[in-house]
Amino acid sequence: MSTTRVADNAYTVALENFDTAANVMELNKDIREVIKYPERILTVSVPVRMDDGHIHHFEGHRVQHSTARGPAKGGIRYHPQVTLDEIKALASWMTWKCAVMNIPFGGGKGGITCDPKNMSQGELERMTRRYTSGILPIIGPEKDIPAPDVYTNSQTMSWIMDTYSMTKGYTVPGVVTGKPIPLGGSLGRNDATALGAFYTIEHACEHLKIQLKGSTSVVQGFGNAGSYTADLLSKAESKVLAVNDSTGGVYNKNGLDIPALILHKEKTGKVAGFKGAEPITSDQLLALECDILVPAALENSIHADNAAAVKTKIIAEAANGPITPAADKILEAKGIFVIPDILCNAAGVTVSYFEWVQDEQHLFWDAQDINKRLERIMKASFTDTLKLRLDHKVSMRIAATMLGVGRVAEAVKLRGVYP
Repeated sequence: MSTTRVADNAYTVALENFDTAANVMELNKDIREVIKYPERILTVSVPVRMDDGHIHHFEGHRVQHSTARGPAKGGIRYHPQVTLDEIKALASWMTWKCAVMNIPFGGGKGGITCDPKNMSQGELERMTRRYTSGILPIIGPEKDIPAPDVYTNSQTMSWIMDTYSMTKGYTVPGVVTGKPIPLGGSLGRNDATALGAFYTIEHACEHLKIQLKGSTSVVQGFGNAGSYTADLLSKAESKVLAVNDSTGGVYNKNGLDIPALILHKEKTGKVAGFKGAEPITSDQLLALECDILVPAALENSIHADNAAAVKTKIIAEAANGPITPAADKILEAKGIFVIPDILCNAAGVTVSYFEWVQDEQHLFWDAQDINKRLERIMKASFTDTLKLRLDHKVSMRIAATMLGVGRVAEAVKLRGVYP
């Protein structure tokens, strides 16, 4: 049984990570004042006619943290716990993430506080279209390009693109990424986050001299990123001992049959009840001894109260912000090598960049070309981050933040402050 605790404020965590990196870099105070805070915050009222005929009010946000290096880029999430501070934090992480990948985007994020699991398809469509109309003045291919996030998907992006296009009078596929292929989506987008995470795990294993084949791994969260990452690890002959989702967890000391588990989840909507496995709680899963732990759920999953129990060599953050700063210190003291989210899960935004480029050029690439480009960028970013870690003797998280902050700071310095 996990103990009740107050979750760390995501925005406070984001600012703390920024300050730590900026202090190590001895970043100029004036530049800090420009790049630390969001450029633009929009909160919109989202009235929706529900299936029972009554109007229900939702609240939505869109935050643009930085456009110093290009248009804002970031997902839109639908979740009961969406707050403005969470969206501000995620937008700032997107800024550093895009800079770490060295792609010409800044950071943005959006969300609606709602419970999508208890909404019909029609209600979700009406909510999405009304929200889109609310944030429409600040989005566009040259300004801010949304993408899927928690409990949003390619269908959500289709509704956003259609709503935006109807107001413009012509089709604008580049307004969002993560679209279906027939509407200008990119090959490789669905499994990009997992593939990028896997590439960074490979590089970490190489650096730490751990054999991926024959290793043991654990995946927390079995959505898109978690299930694909588990599948890639399994194919690389890493023994996946346990996985979980919001409904429960499953464990097998000899390794789970991941392809069969994915089919089970598709049929039942949950991992619980999978034959050939025993139940496991979230706390037990995080405490399993393994070589690789992949947090692929929500923020603050590993915190001061459970970090000491973690027994792994590598943590690959497929989720955004799964480790609090207090937990980071504990994990660092234990010698655990953490691949931070702004590096580990940055392949999603990288392939989103590829999609945007293809939409703007009206010229599409094949999957092999996309994966080669992705692998090259992930390897370069991992290498640059590792070099900063070794040179400055800091954690991988601070090194990655330093890399991202440094690139944004350089852009601001070159551009100056208007007026």
